[in-house]
Amino acid sequence: MDEIVAAGSEETVEILEIAFKRERKGYYLNAAKLPLQVNDYAVVAAERGEDMGHIVQKGFAAQLKKERAPSENILRKATDEDVQRFRELRRKEEDIFRTCKGKIEEHGLAMKLVDVEYRFDGHKITFYFTADKRIDFRALVKDLAAIYRTRIEMHQIGVREEARRIGGYGCCGLKLCCTTIIEDFDPITTQMAKDQNLILTPSKLSGVCGRLMCCLSYEWNLYKEEMKRYPEIGKKIMTDKGKGKIERADIFRNLIYVSFEGGGEVRMTLEEFENLKKKKKEETGSPQKS
Repeated sequence: MDEIVAAGSEETVEILEIAFKRERKGYYLNAAKLPLQVNDYAVVAAERGEDMGHIVQKGFAAQLKKERAPSENILRKATDEDVQRFRELRRKEEDIFRTCKGKIEEHGLAMKLVDVEYRFDGHKITFYFTADKRIDFRALVKDLAAIYRTRIEMHQIGVREEARRIGGYGCCGLKLCCTTIIEDFDPITTQMAKDQNLILTPSKLSGVCGRLMCCLSYEWNLYKEEMKRYPEIGKKIMTDKGKGKIERADIFRNLIYVSFEGGGEVRMTLEEFENLKKKKKEETGSPQKS
């Protein structure tokens, strides 16, 4: 279903996903049934004012992605004047960034300014920064409010969010997942890499943000499920060539690799391993656990 039903009514209201600066996104209702298409610019209701962005998904696609029904409405399709003002604000942000950076240095604050976002209606400027600890930026906010005479907000973000706001390309050659397909940052652990038999080299597993790459989670559940069919890595087993240890498994080729204390390695299929277990069970009269 690509629309939601308005309370107490049989009418349906279309949901649209709108992207703002640096891939900040939100979901809005097209209660006025405006003729909007993907890539159109639209002015939306914001906290005590208006904001503007472009439509990235509508209808069924937006409905699937949203977590809960939106409450804010799209006010109108952007006019040429709106688009011109929008571009002027983007240019102003460059000067605001430089001014704020200078003020940070004046106050001696241990923070790194990442981005500035001037809301479309001019009623708020948001500053995004990173820092190793909490920052007392009250004096900084006071200075900025005196200069720009509008509401000032300071948002401390992490390095993963910093990468999203700056953008870039991953080692795969594609745009960063956090700027395209990821909305929320899920925890990524080294165990995910271990479960996928990846070499634990930080330079190979880290993204441009310096943290473990988000894509490590994409196939993790598949590996976990498939590995239930294979013997435990590190387990000692008896083979026709002597006592060995399970080193790794290849779930795509159905192979198990066994190493020996004296050196050397053999590989066997999952079927061969099961037959070996059966054979040892018959010889000993007791089951061999996997």
